[in-house]
Amino acid sequence: MKTLTILKYQWKDLFRGKWIIGYGLIYLLMSDAMIRFAGTGPKAMISIANIMLLLIPLVGVIYGALYLYQSREFTELLLAQPLDRNTLFWGLFGGLALPLAFAFTAGILIPMIYTGMVLSAKFQSLALLVILGNVLTLLFTGLGFWMGLKFFENRIKGLGYALVSWLFLAVIYDGLVLLAVFMLGDYPIEEPMLAMTMLNPIDLARITVLLEFDISALMGYTGAVFNRFFGSVIGIGVATACLGLWLGIPLWSGKRLFNKKDF
Repeated sequence: MKTLTILKYQWKDLFRGKWIIGYGLIYLLMSDAMIRFAGTGPKAMISIANIMLLLIPLVGVIYGALYLYQSREFTELLLAQPLDRNTLFWGLFGGLALPLAFAFTAGILIPMIYTGMVLSAKFQSLALLVILGNVLTLLFTGLGFWMGLKFFENRIKGLGYALVSWLFLAVIYDGLVLLAVFMLGDYPIEEPMLAMTMLNPIDLARITVLLEFDISALMGYTGAVFNRFFGSVIGIGVATACLGLWLGIPLWSGKRLFNKKDF
């Protein structure tokens, strides 16, 4: 019950600040534009997915770290109350991650509803888009929380690491993978490529979207390898486990830091 009380207060505080509403409106406007220009078919959903794969990690990791800095006095006040630290941690995390997930979900679904896209699109594809967006929201908010706690006394350093981590995972990592493919193209690198994909949650989500919309065929032999592995039961299980690790490890580490932190 105490966690729910903290969540309730966090929700009121976030919506009172209006920025969470603005975050949802960004998705609403971009989804509306994609549907108007690309129609209600797979092209619009792929465009929305591409925006999602860049924006969600950026907002999650930055606000995950920034939120801890901004709510320091509130956190200290709650710690003075008879509250368990685990309860407080999950209340603070859920109070930010769940509104972000709600804003994303509402932002992409509302245009799909009033344009009739929910009726014409495949339910599986639509559900996959929403689930991946929510998983990435929780994952990168948790990563931001961990960085905020790790560098709690140095706000600039914490936000700097958060921004660099997003830049590395969203942009630089793919460049390194392409460089490796170019330099080692004469060698059998299918298994290393699969392993490198597992090490990046954004790439895992991107590959899942490519396979769902059958775009992997445009990737030639590499796409066939991804399709063969991730299209199997084992591949789906491994990908799910990797996303689970990406979600769980930062939260577990962040909770340990929070329990030991002398505020």
